[in-house]
Amino acid sequence: MATFCSFLTIGPRCPNLGATELSKFSVVTGYLCKSKMGGSLQKIDVGRKLLPGEIVQNATPPPPWNLDLRCFSASRVSVEQTEQSFTKTSQVDELKKLSTYLFSTEFGGQVKIFVGKKSVKYVVDIEVSSLQLSSDDSQLVLSGGLYRSDRDIKNMIIETPFIARSSSELALELEFEAKEVPCYFSFLLKASSSASSSGSEIRSHRKSSFCVPIGFDLGYPVPLGLSFSIDGSMNFAVYSRNAESLVLCLYDDNASEKPALELDLDPVVNRTGDIWHASIEGAWTFVSYGYRCKGNRDTFHAEHVLLDPYAKIIGSSIPNHHESGLLLKHLGRLMKEPAFDWSGDVLPNIPLEKLVVYRLNVMQFTENKSSKLPAAAAGTFSGVTEKVQHLKDLGINAVLLEPIFTFDEQKGPYFPCHFFSPTNLYGPSGSVSAINSMKGMIKNLHANGIEVFLEVVFTHTAERGALQGLDDLSYYHKSSIEDSKSRNALNCNHPVVQQMILDSLRHWVTEFHIDGFCFINASCLLRGFHGEHLSRPPLVEAIAFDPVLSMAKIIADCWDPYDMMPKEICFPHWKKWAEMNTKFCTDIRNFLRGKGALSNLATRLCGSGDIFSDGRGPAFSFNFIAKNFGLPLVDLVSFSNDELASEISWNCGEEGPTSKTAVLERRLKQIRNFIFILYISQGVPVLNMGDECGQSSGGSLSYGSRKHLDWNAMTTGFGIQTTKFISFLSSLRKRRSDLLQKRSFLKEENIEWHGSNQSPPVWEDLSCKFLAMTLKADKAEEQLSSEASELKGDLFIAINGGDKAETIILPPTPEGMAWHRLVDTALPYPGFFSVDGKLVREQIMGLAAYEMKSRSCTLFEACNDGS
Repeated sequence: MATFCSFLTIGPRCPNLGATELSKFSVVTGYLCKSKMGGSLQKIDVGRKLLPGEIVQNATPPPPWNLDLRCFSASRVSVEQTEQSFTKTSQVDELKKLSTYLFSTEFGGQVKIFVGKKSVKYVVDIEVSSLQLSSDDSQLVLSGGLYRSDRDIKNMIIETPFIARSSSELALELEFEAKEVPCYFSFLLKASSSASSSGSEIRSHRKSSFCVPIGFDLGYPVPLGLSFSIDGSMNFAVYSRNAESLVLCLYDDNASEKPALELDLDPVVNRTGDIWHASIEGAWTFVSYGYRCKGNRDTFHAEHVLLDPYAKIIGSSIPNHHESGLLLKHLGRLMKEPAFDWSGDVLPNIPLEKLVVYRLNVMQFTENKSSKLPAAAAGTFSGVTEKVQHLKDLGINAVLLEPIFTFDEQKGPYFPCHFFSPTNLYGPSGSVSAINSMKGMIKNLHANGIEVFLEVVFTHTAERGALQGLDDLSYYHKSSIEDSKSRNALNCNHPVVQQMILDSLRHWVTEFHIDGFCFINASCLLRGFHGEHLSRPPLVEAIAFDPVLSMAKIIADCWDPYDMMPKEICFPHWKKWAEMNTKFCTDIRNFLRGKGALSNLATRLCGSGDIFSDGRGPAFSFNFIAKNFGLPLVDLVSFSNDELASEISWNCGEEGPTSKTAVLERRLKQIRNFIFILYISQGVPVLNMGDECGQSSGGSLSYGSRKHLDWNAMTTGFGIQTTKFISFLSSLRKRRSDLLQKRSFLKEENIEWHGSNQSPPVWEDLSCKFLAMTLKADKAEEQLSSEASELKGDLFIAINGGDKAETIILPPTPEGMAWHRLVDTALPYPGFFSVDGKLVREQIMGLAAYEMKSRSCTLFEACNDGS
């Protein structure tokens, strides 16, 4: 682009150059000379780019001096010629959207330029004052041209003399047709004498050409992304510290591979600090936009069109042709976010300890034909809305959506390309419909008392099509840039990346009414600039104390999508962060396959005090048995070959599908045991999509092996009894929230432990497979509770992970109360759980005994005798 430097810009439109605002421009007195040019300009080697300082040889007549500019126009520049006449300076005030620029020349004079719009034309008024010319110089001539970018440049020049207003003041006015803009006008001054056609060139004090934008404004550096002014103009702002220049690419057709217009943003006029910005009128018919960044070829690829990281609406894909240089598939849309009627929407604001969470993938949840939804709704946000009754039947009050950002479709949703818009894949037809569909889903779920959480990935991006090429040295860790097999790890604690992440989270809370976020690969949020571990990472702390996010649930999940494994770390929390409890998953799986210690089981049942007793509590523990990676629940009890060692699974006696009754019964008990322990443990239960109906991946750990939810499986015998069991346990948690939904840890006096044969538990003996506990109702707390309509009794929970039966002796109950069996996972359906419970009669010396089968769980409740 042409080199130039603006020394001072006058007016409120230029905050970055230390401008002094003038409320009136009447300080310029006297007369302007309107110098109009001939409509026929001579062509100069059309299609050839002028290099800075190059002498133009083939003009007719040839210009006698060098030009330090670039001219671009789709057609010949049209500058009307009229007779020279004098016009009062007050006419400057008649120009619309007036922008004023003030330059100093290298010889001490000043050049003041007014750019505005008069009717349908654009006017450039130029005043030169205090310029000391030699006595031999008879006139001052302007030589310049228009350009937009350095691609497909057509060279032509404008040459016209100034008119003297006085001995020290010169002026002229140029008018340009609207079809020639937006563009830049770049020019030099030429002091020539009558005796010589050549003369001295006059540049700015920085020895560069004078350059101003026409038909667009310099814009503002904030907010980042695309924003709209009251007058309808569009402001573009993007961060790139290390780019040497940046091109705004505008498209008038989403299907086009090449921009309809490219504008080189000038590093002086269109840059404030490290933010590049520009503003254009809203009357243009462009529909989408992107950027090209130029700089060091190792990190910048000028031929690639890049998506704006802050784009709120992403347009249709561009054909992916390498020869065109367009390696990205998405562009920002030039439109405001669609209006949505949020009236009547009330955030459920459910306390942590009351949550029951269901994790789902939007597309896989309803895309299968068995969902019996219309094609326009299947696999979309609207499809989730249609299935809200299923969630309510399960007792769910929060859904956790797998990442819904625009992502790499080959690698899956855990490799995002963008952070501010939902993927078009989950809408019926395009980006706008996806946004409205998602908002409609959230409003509907809220109306049904269900919160909406998003899984978010801010630690890495897709391998291409994300932030690559915009400013890799800022956005990505240095090791990622140097490694050809880079994981594209984001430099999360870089101030600019941190700000982008916070802006994204705020956007989802304010614009989409999201209730919480689960941060995937959260351990990487603790990395510093150079990959070092931070004990107090600024991003994690900023999220914890951000006022906009104060009501949102924030959950750390240290699962790594690359290694497909969770990482156990001590996560800094500031008493705000909850965590996906990997230890819960590991210890429960271990115990039920017969290899865990009683101490580990007890710790998980009581809310994982080893993790959450540091100022938080059991409500900050999000417990799970199976997730959307690894083996689903039914496969945990069906596959256990050597390749699955990391899954801590057990096939119950035979690998894979089987018809053996004993194996099938054992698997059924194990599934019930997993679900039972998940729901009666302190903390928040997280159920994975498809586990309620036995969805299988065939023993594969690959995320791509996860199948779409088969709704027909809900009507099978297994699906019916499992969904009803889950619904029962959800109701039980709510009814007995005094013991099962605790914000703080249970007091020691409220728990009594029992081992095998009525002896105390041997906590670290791996041969011990039986553990029972009595959860004692807090009578004092119950009497203070306004919700207590009747006294609530104790709960007795027993877990037998061994191969032999156990006879348990239930503790004595208070007078007038008796034990009722609510759950025995070894019994056939429908008797293995009961809402009312079955009375357990006293048998030995006033005590009640009960025989537990091998590998089973039981639950008893002390109720009023005869109830």
